Amino acid sequence: MSHKIALLSNINMNFVLRMLKKTHQVYETEGYGNELGLLLDKGSGYHVFAPDTTFLIMDLLEVLEQECTSNGCEEKIERWFRLFETGRLEQGEYYISDAYLWGVQTSSFLSEGKKQRLEHLWNTRLQQLCERYRNVHVFSYHDIISKLGEENSFSLKTWYMGKILHTAEAQKRLGEKILHCIDLLDRVPKKVLLLDLDNTLWGGIAGEHDISPIILSDDHEGLAYKNLQRVIALMRESGVILGIVSKNNEEDALSIIRNHPHMILREEDFVIRKINWEQKNINITQIASELNLGLDSFVFFDDNPTERELIKQILPMVEVPDFPDRPEELAGRMCEVYHEFFEKPFVTAEDLAKTRQYAEKVKRDEAQKQATSFEEYLKQLQIEIERVDAGKNLERLLQLVNKTNQFNLTTRRYTMEEIQKIVEDACKRVYLYRIEDCFGDYGIVCAVIVDVSGNPMIEEFVLSCRVMGKYVEYGIVSIIEKDLAEEGYEILQGMYIPTAKNKPVEQLYYRLGYEQTALEEDGTKRYQIEIPTEKIREYYATFV
Repeated sequence: MSHKIALLSNINMNFVLRMLKKTHQVYETEGYGNELGLLLDKGSGYHVFAPDTTFLIMDLLEVLEQECTSNGCEEKIERWFRLFETGRLEQGEYYISDAYLWGVQTSSFLSEGKKQRLEHLWNTRLQQLCERYRNVHVFSYHDIISKLGEENSFSLKTWYMGKILHTAEAQKRLGEKILHCIDLLDRVPKKVLLLDLDNTLWGGIAGEHDISPIILSDDHEGLAYKNLQRVIALMRESGVILGIVSKNNEEDALSIIRNHPHMILREEDFVIRKINWEQKNINITQIASELNLGLDSFVFFDDNPTERELIKQILPMVEVPDFPDRPEELAGRMCEVYHEFFEKPFVTAEDLAKTRQYAEKVKRDEAQKQATSFEEYLKQLQIEIERVDAGKNLERLLQLVNKTNQFNLTTRRYTMEEIQKIVEDACKRVYLYRIEDCFGDYGIVCAVIVDVSGNPMIEEFVLSCRVMGKYVEYGIVSIIEKDLAEEGYEILQGMYIPTAKNKPVEQLYYRLGYEQTALEEDGTKRYQIEIPTEKIREYYATFV
């Protein structure tokens, strides 16, 4: 998918611009060093171009006007960010580079402590900006330079010739990083990492450690396994759901997880466990059912090539990355797995709560098994629905409409700019709901967009798979119908556009009592109902 990109900088970035233009629409900036002027001038070519995403790759020494020993450095940094805030728009995404201070004078005369202090000033102000504005993000420039090394990153020759600070290789990596950020905006990340145990999370075999000890420690090969677990723990903190699929006696495996002094991951870190002697494809299918997720949400990590091939053949929708040949490669390989399958352009509070939410789902399922009827189970859940401000939760709204597939009546995809315009449109009503029950908070899991330019039309209706099957949609539709009726509307319309994944909601409007008014050649069905409806929908009283 082609994006509209702007790359603004205070140094010559023409090589990177040419690289980006091969696959995307790129703003043709006139020179460099006027990035703030372009942002501030609402009549500039930059604003006429209206990029979806703007990258600001800033050389800190140029921001400081090559004077890094004076007392005015802090003010120059503050001025740059103050002007950026003035020029920033609500629509679109902004990536601003973090700091790496380099130059002839910094290498020869600037102490490491002063260099780090100046970098810290920039990075602190950047972090504050990201916390204040939902559409501002850090571009990891420092990481690129650190990995490549100063000698391979900077060129005084090209700097003096044409203000081209970076070597060809550094510019290539900057371009690749920008393209990676854009790619993340398009893709749907995986949700669950399923892990084997023996010779994967630790070395050795559970149940045989009296003969051959478990390899997990602070040194040698044991440290390699421990560092793998550290990476996985960080993935969990960023919203990746963890599960276990392993052939073991469960008590032997759990004894290590609970009691081994070098285990980083403990029992509560795993949302679901299948530790038994069943075929792993069967266990993974059961996990998908129990978590109510499609198989394409899973990544399976196992040291055994036979098990990996089994899953590739029987469950091709599950991603099965290669396993490294040596333990010392484990942590690095898992970092690659994260970037390839799980990384997101930005992480929301909803992402961070996912482990808790799926653990609560397991408790709900257990309660359902013990209830004497489904109706009794729903009453026990004590479900509550709360409408939240869409304008303050744009990232989550964007995630819902772009990533929810099974309960999505149309499965259209949007950019952040389009979502922003919808929220601000006087002819749109955006209903965004947080749902919770006695076991915990599901988070913001439902979005409905209604066009009221004529007879109201439900353009989008998405509900997270976490709350599917609990009739929440009955309560939400009833609330929206009542709200629109109070505005004076008498008819509410809806549509269903079939896709490969949204079959579960094909009959939703029929179940809600709507009359089908049209069936189009592509399978689109159109419906309507008179509001306020006198129909008292089943389970409505449970939610309002």
